Amino acid sequence: MTDTTANDPHVLEQPLVGGLPVPKHGVIVAHLLIVADQERSRNFYRDVLGGEVVRDSDPVMIRLHNSWLILNAGGGPTDDKPDVVASPPQSAHVLTSGLNLRVADVQAAYREYSSRGAEFLTLPIDRGPETRCYIRDPDGHLIEVGQATQ
Repeated sequence: MTDTTANDPHVLEQPLVGGLPVPKHGVIVAHLLIVADQERSRNFYRDVLGGEVVRDSDPVMIRLHNSWLILNAGGGPTDDKPDVVASPPQSAHVLTSGLNLRVADVQAAYREYSSRGAEFLTLPIDRGPETRCYIRDPDGHLIEVGQATQ
């Protein structure tokens, strides 16, 4: 899988000390996932999906191909969000958020991620304009792995 972040004109060469990149202009998106165990989730995104850990904990920050993930523990309200409680998914059967990994070859990604320990819900399924399959991270966050076919 090709890493395109190095050629992205929106990103400076060096990340911030805190782990996230500095935009030259515009916006860089980082996806926050609330997890039950930062170490377990960090290991999954590093070892199974091939992410680069740029901060180990509190929160974990991972460069995942051309995107950024922040893995943080849940917790009560804070002074900047006084009525918000952060919590990992309460059920792996209720979708509230998901990651979508678009790949050049879904069959190769299926084999690669499976060999690293990913447990797919199904084999890749041809849906016409795309072929896709899904895995879950250790907290139940749904991850689509898909390839455009038309």
